[in-house]
Amino acid sequence: MRTQDYIELENLYGAHNYHPLDVVITRAEGCWVYDVEGKKYLDCLAAYSAVNQGHCHPRILKTFIEQATKVTLTSRAFRNDQLPLLYKMLHDITGYDMALPMNSGAEAVETAIKAARKWGYKVKGIPDGKAEIIACENNFHGRTTTIISFSTEPQYRDGFGPFTPGFQIVKYGDIDDLKAKINENTAAFLVEPIQGEAGIIVPPEGYLREAEKICRENNVLFVVDEIQSGLGRSGKLFAFQYENVQPDLVIIGKALSGGFYPVSAVLGRKEVLGVFKPGDHGSTFGGNPLAAAVARESLKVLLEEGMIENSYNLGKYFLEQLKKIQSKHIVEVRGKGLWIGVELDGPARPYCERLKDEGILCKETHDHVIRFAPPLVIKKEEIDWALERIEKVIKSFD
Repeated sequence: MRTQDYIELENLYGAHNYHPLDVVITRAEGCWVYDVEGKKYLDCLAAYSAVNQGHCHPRILKTFIEQATKVTLTSRAFRNDQLPLLYKMLHDITGYDMALPMNSGAEAVETAIKAARKWGYKVKGIPDGKAEIIACENNFHGRTTTIISFSTEPQYRDGFGPFTPGFQIVKYGDIDDLKAKINENTAAFLVEPIQGEAGIIVPPEGYLREAEKICRENNVLFVVDEIQSGLGRSGKLFAFQYENVQPDLVIIGKALSGGFYPVSAVLGRKEVLGVFKPGDHGSTFGGNPLAAAVARESLKVLLEEGMIENSYNLGKYFLEQLKKIQSKHIVEVRGKGLWIGVELDGPARPYCERLKDEGILCKETHDHVIRFAPPLVIKKEEIDWALERIEKVIKSFD
């Protein structure tokens, strides 16, 4: 079968809730993917940062296979010998007291929302049914019904109401707006340290520090979504570390499994995650032994193979070189680590399609932004190879 054959099958039998580039990938290794016709591409999306460790990393693959031959799922009705080891590793690496494992990122966000609300009622003393959580304009935290209830993207909400109440919206990066919206019923402030789907928006320096301070002053939980920005993507283990803050809850996912399996978690202080009692919350697959084993190896690989440092160093280089490209269509180039947005004065989709023809796979975000987020194993010479083609494509529209 050829590319068009697969596309026709997908269009015929699959729901049309995505608009992918017309490339059909059949295998991948490191930073490179290959289509069904044998063409090679540099992956500059990394599955929305789920494969920070590179495609099919051999160490994670080995762990995946070994654990899959032993036991994959016990449910949380019984204990397994892998989850406690993951808990311990997450504590040792991050310093957080506790973790609650889930599968998808959206599930972890829902978990954090439930934890914040319950903390608000049981610890802070908010009247029942009155708890509020503050989120930011142009946020992206997932696509469940509750999460889209505080989205400001019209398409994410169109046709999906009625929505879950209990959310306030503030301008991202605007400390005064946050101050104005906090009241006695505010349980938490939920924020991305860098907004990904909004177009790689880096907030003003000091924003997270000020937000943490305001939360502390008002007995409000400071909750950070690091699903896409975390685990090395921004050039640090967590993007919030650029401002030396200590959130009450941290939401992680995507690269926690190196792309092998859906694994997510909420990390937090005992005072917050400790509000959950048996039966309050759960997941059949959350914390399963296969997920726990894979997550541990994925974390080890990130730390032991210098991927976070590589993201920081090569991210600076990539950003500097992209900023040198002269084009009337470039509005701004911004980012942290190997997470870079090139904002254009028109739709980014045609640029991504032309980049595909040049052997580079990336995806538009927020319509006018090209996102560059390659696996963290990328080498300088591969970035130079990409830069030559990126400049060629951008200038072809001048």
